Amino acid sequence: MQYAGLVLPQGKRAWIKALIIAVFATVSPALAQKPAKAAAKAPPAPAGTLDRIRQSARIRLGYRSDARPFSFSDTPGQAAGYSVALCTDVADAVKSELGLTTLNVEWVPVTVEGRFAALQKGDIDLLCGADTRTLSRMKDVAFSIPIFPGGIGALLRSDAPRRLKDVLSGQKPAAQPNWRASSIQLLQTQIFAVIPGTTAESWLNGKINEFQLTAKVVTVNSYDAGVQRLVAREASVFFGDRAILLDAAMRSRSANSLHLVDRLFTSEPVALAFARGDADFRLVVDRTLSRLYASKDFPALYAKWFGTADDNTLAFFRWNTVPE
Repeated sequence: MQYAGLVLPQGKRAWIKALIIAVFATVSPALAQKPAKAAAKAPPAPAGTLDRIRQSARIRLGYRSDARPFSFSDTPGQAAGYSVALCTDVADAVKSELGLTTLNVEWVPVTVEGRFAALQKGDIDLLCGADTRTLSRMKDVAFSIPIFPGGIGALLRSDAPRRLKDVLSGQKPAAQPNWRASSIQLLQTQIFAVIPGTTAESWLNGKINEFQLTAKVVTVNSYDAGVQRLVAREASVFFGDRAILLDAAMRSRSANSLHLVDRLFTSEPVALAFARGDADFRLVVDRTLSRLYASKDFPALYAKWFGTADDNTLAFFRWNTVPE
C-alpha cells in the first residue's frame, strides 16, 4: 500500500485497512441519516354528504325557481318540477340508506349565478335544476347520470321573417348558391336574447365569434323575461334550453304569437349536481335514478312534465341506466 509515495510494510498495511473499514462502518450511517422530523399532522378529512345528513337528520336540496318544468316555485318556499320529483326520490333513498326514522327535507332556492357555489360551500347537498354536465363545470362540481336529453333551442315570434325561421331550423332553400352568405347577413341584423351563466350564453358567444357576427346580444334574468323581450319586439330570437323555452312559451299569454324552432342546436344531457369527491353519495343518487328509470312509474312521471316519451327518449334513459 502506498500513500503519497510512502511504501508501508505488509502488516502495517493490513492494520490501516482494518482501521479505515471500522471508521466508515461507524461514521457512514450517521452521515447518511438526517435528523428525523416530526411527522406533519394531516388535516382531518371533511365529513361526507351522507355523514352530514346522518348527524343532522336533514338534507338540503337546492332548486331554481325559474327553470320550469325542471324546477320552479309557484308558491314561495315550495318547489315543484321534474328534477324536484327526482330529488324527492333521492331523499327517500338516503333516508333508507342511513336507517333514519325521520329526515327533514329542506328546499333551498338558488340563483343561476350562485347555484354551483352553493354546492361548493356546503349550503346545499344536491342541486335539482336543469344543469348540463360540462367539462368546465366538472372542475367545480360532480354530476349524476343524465336525467334528461336536453339541448339549446331557439324561440322567436310567429310573424318573424320566413327566411329567419329557415336559417334557424337549418333548412336550405333550393337553387340558392349564396345561401350561407345571405344567412349570415340576415343574422347580423338580429337581436339575440340569452340568460347569462348558461351553456346557451357560451354557445351563442362562440357562434358569434366563429361567424364574426355583429348582431346585438341582450341578457335577461329569466325565461319569462326572455319571452317578454320577444313579445315586446325588443329581441328577435331567444336562445335557451329547448324544453324550458317550450314550457315558457306555452304558459305565456302570447303563446299563439310565438314559434319554437324544431331543432336542437346542441346535445346537452341534463343532470343533478353535487359536491366533488363524494363517491358514497354519488352511488345513492345514481342507484336511485337507475332504479326509477327501470320502474313502471317512470313513463308517467316523465309524461307529466314533457309529454309522452318517444322511442328515442326511452332509449336515452335505457342507455344511461347503470346496472346493479
